[in-house]
Amino acid sequence: MTSTSASPRRNSSGLGRDIQILELLGTDDALRSGGLGVSQVAQLTGRDKAVVSRTLATLAETGLVERDEESLRYLLGPRLYALAARTASSTLVHASRSILRRLVQSTRETSHLCVLRGGNVLTLLSELSPHDVRTAGWAGTTTAAWRTPSGRALLSDWDEESLARWYDDHGQDQPLVGRFDQADPSGFPVLDSPPPGNSPVTDLASLHTELGRIREQGYALSDEELEFGVVAASAPVVDFTGRIVAAVNVSAPKARIGPRLDALGGLVARAAGEVRRRLGWAAADANRRCTTSRSCSVGDHPTRRSRTFTQPVRQSRPMPHSRPRADGDPGRSG
Repeated sequence: MTSTSASPRRNSSGLGRDIQILELLGTDDALRSGGLGVSQVAQLTGRDKAVVSRTLATLAETGLVERDEESLRYLLGPRLYALAARTASSTLVHASRSILRRLVQSTRETSHLCVLRGGNVLTLLSELSPHDVRTAGWAGTTTAAWRTPSGRALLSDWDEESLARWYDDHGQDQPLVGRFDQADPSGFPVLDSPPPGNSPVTDLASLHTELGRIREQGYALSDEELEFGVVAASAPVVDFTGRIVAAVNVSAPKARIGPRLDALGGLVARAAGEVRRRLGWAAADANRRCTTSRSCSVGDHPTRRSRTFTQPVRQSRPMPHSRPRADGDPGRSG
């Protein structure tokens, strides 16, 4: 008897190659040049030109890419942008942009919004410092979570079992996990490994110690840990359930910050609280508490520091990267 079940158009490895093409069309070079031609994509991916041509034609039919009829170059399509606008990350970016800009105005340094993706740190948004010498924006780049204050801030509400599994998978990841298109020539060199004594995380036990410190003070710090000559501070953004969903980061040349790194951490923590309130999570938390308290007044609101920050999580929950979630690099020192 002949099977009537439909077979997929492409297997998972084929889907991965399609995604690679979409990522190429989203690079700074592709955007600056008005897209990429079939030959360019084939050369950059190392794939056969005829195969690439068919793939781009299929993606164009779905609206994920579009073809400029004059230049014959392909660009990211309107359907892809429409899908992106519906994500939780898009909501985070929209709510955070003005707050990051104010953070840049107050610190005069580069600010970032980061999330966990695949067990590491993805920068969703960067706002650049007005200084000529500054840390670069790393929007779209993935970095090792254990090497960055944003990564440790994002991990700071995980339970011990989940952390152990995460560390087995990612505790030795290279500093740059994903692509990095550096358009800003004033960047600082990424270190292959932290100088002795500069990293608070050397093993799983020291990771637990560092996360406890972050929960206590509400922010994480980095001192020339990922980049030579760069310091950074990150603070977690918490939703109304107490779950950490993002991190706000500021990275800066060490020579300008000097001994004021802890003060920078306090500013970043306040900015993270503003993101929470902008998203309405603080109000939702207050309303939830008001339903169980007779003493709740109109001006009542939850404290800035969540219970997640002040004590370890006691209930085990799955690792965020191993479950479906709705869901940030710091630039390089994220």
